[in-house]
Amino acid sequence: MEIKLTRCSTKAELQQILDLQQKNHLQNVHADEKEKEGFVTVSHTLELLAEMNAACPHIIAKDQDKVVGYALCMHPRFGNDVEVLKPMFVEIDAVIPKGDPYMVMGQICIDKEYRRQGIFRKLYETMKNTLMPNFTSIVTEVDATNLRSLVAHYAVGFEELKTYHAGGQDWKLIVLR
Repeated sequence: MEIKLTRCSTKAELQQILDLQQKNHLQNVHADEKEKEGFVTVSHTLELLAEMNAACPHIIAKDQDKVVGYALCMHPRFGNDVEVLKPMFVEIDAVIPKGDPYMVMGQICIDKEYRRQGIFRKLYETMKNTLMPNFTSIVTEVDATNLRSLVAHYAVGFEELKTYHAGGQDWKLIVLR
């Protein structure tokens, strides 16, 4: 099995991202699995995912034709398009200097069968190497209760910018420079 990292370029790949997203959404993951494996919080529409991809193609990991992992590139201009993410963009504006070009990693997810193979780290390395010529940092937030995700993000070099409360929960706003 050889995992290839690339940019998302087809509607079929976008649909596979959505399928993987739904399998790992917090509403579809058992409580004990959330703690051990993590989860994703946001559900995107195909239309929004395609618009985001047109602005900055998402980074995907593929096993032949199957998308087995993704890191979504979310240009800040989409800050008002996902209700649950609006507070994050307010917090980003408060801590990232005006004029600093940053990209938001809108969500990252690895298929359960492909975890613990370094794909998470490779997705971020690919994202950083691809985007950093044009952006000074990659910013994201993680549900403060998603300890698996936080540990993984800190392990690849993310640093905490701040913790804030929105939507009835605590969030860690983190940055990769």
